[in-house]
Amino acid sequence: MTDDARFEDGREAPLNLGALDGDDLAVISSLSQDAVFPASEMRWHRKGARFALLLNRVRWEDDGNTRHGPERVQSVLMFNNVRAVASQGVPKGDADTILSLLSITFEQTDAPSGHLILTLAGDGAIRLEVEAVEVTLKDVTKPYVAPSKMLPHHPE
Repeated sequence: MTDDARFEDGREAPLNLGALDGDDLAVISSLSQDAVFPASEMRWHRKGARFALLLNRVRWEDDGNTRHGPERVQSVLMFNNVRAVASQGVPKGDADTILSLLSITFEQTDAPSGHLILTLAGDGAIRLEVEAVEVTLKDVTKPYVAPSKMLPHHPE
């Protein structure tokens, strides 16, 4: 008989997670909360039906932040099966604008299709029309100490 995994058994390693439903998406949303990215790091690959963000996310899962201070890591947040992209409150043509991701939610329209809503700080939002939920979050750099040396508030 095997025991279930425990949080304490986790290790500090790069994340590589996938989401295929709302419950999985809630985990990725939580780990992506307060991630920041320049508007220039958003890409919609219409032909490949993918939308990607290169973001600097807080390592909320990092148990060692008392040892070395709060960390961020660059991660790719990839959305597949994307039919259309719309945005509100996202400045057009200003690639240097820094955006902050607050949450990612799924609103089902005609199962399994729906809208993935990326809520941004400052009343901005990005809506992805998807055939089905298929999202990945993958760390692509080593962690670095957060420049502010402080963690944003993360509601539990």
